[in-house]
Amino acid sequence: MMPNGIDLDGLKKGGASPSGVERREFLKIGLAITGVFAGGTVFSLASNVGRALASPDEVYKKYPYKPHYSMVIRQNRCIDCERCKQACKATNHVPDYGYRTTILEKDVPGAIGQKREFIPVLCNQCNNPPCVRACPTGASYKDKTTGIVLIEDKKCIGCKTCMLACPYNARYFDDEKRSVDKCNFCFDTRLSKGEKLTACAAICPAHARVFGDLSERGGEVYQLVHQIVTPVWVLRPSVGTKPNVFYTKG
Repeated sequence: MMPNGIDLDGLKKGGASPSGVERREFLKIGLAITGVFAGGTVFSLASNVGRALASPDEVYKKYPYKPHYSMVIRQNRCIDCERCKQACKATNHVPDYGYRTTILEKDVPGAIGQKREFIPVLCNQCNNPPCVRACPTGASYKDKTTGIVLIEDKKCIGCKTCMLACPYNARYFDDEKRSVDKCNFCFDTRLSKGEKLTACAAICPAHARVFGDLSERGGEVYQLVHQIVTPVWVLRPSVGTKPNVFYTKG
C-alpha cells in the first residue's frame, strides 16, 4: 500500500485507472528525437546503434557508488498506461503542475502495426551532474553512498539555476515547498525505508522500468546494460553528464 491509499497490486491489476495527462508529440525520424519539452528546451535522444555496452570499462570506467543505483528503460515495453506517473505522484506528493517522470510520444510514419512509440523520461541521476555544479548554495548534491542526485529543500533559494543547467528538463519548481524538486529514485520515500524498487518500477505492469544496482554483476540492470545483442543508449551523451538511466528495446 502506498501513501494516499494507492495500492500497487491493485493498480497493476487494473484496480485504478491512470489519470489523463496532456501528451507531447515528437514527429522526427530514426532514433533521434528532438522537440519542445517542458519549457522550450531542445530535448534529444541518441542511440549507439550497432554497439551495445559490453563491459564495465565502457560504462564510465568504474562504479564509484555502492549501491550504484541505475534504471533501464525498456522502451518497446511502455504502453503509456501512466500508472508510473500516478504512483510517483502519490508516493512523492508531486503537485498536479509538477512532474518527476513523464512519458514522451513519437509518431512513426510508415510503421507496420503500432504507429506510435512511448519514451519514459526522468532525472538521469548523472555521474557528472551540471545541476550540482550550477547550484550556488549546495542544495543540489550527489549522495556520497548511492550517487543519487538529491535536493535539500532548506538550502534551495529558488533561483532555478539548476533547472537551466539540467540538459534533460527534469526539474520543476514546487510552489508549496518553495524549492526545486525532481526524481530522486524515491530515495526518501522508499529506498531509505527498505524498499528495493522505485514506485514507478514497482507499479509498471509491463516491466518497462528496471531498477537496481548497476555494479551488481548478477543483477538485471547490469545484465541489460552489458548484453551485446540489443543496442543500449543514453539521452544526450554529447553533453558529458554520464547518465545512470539507460534505454534499450530489448
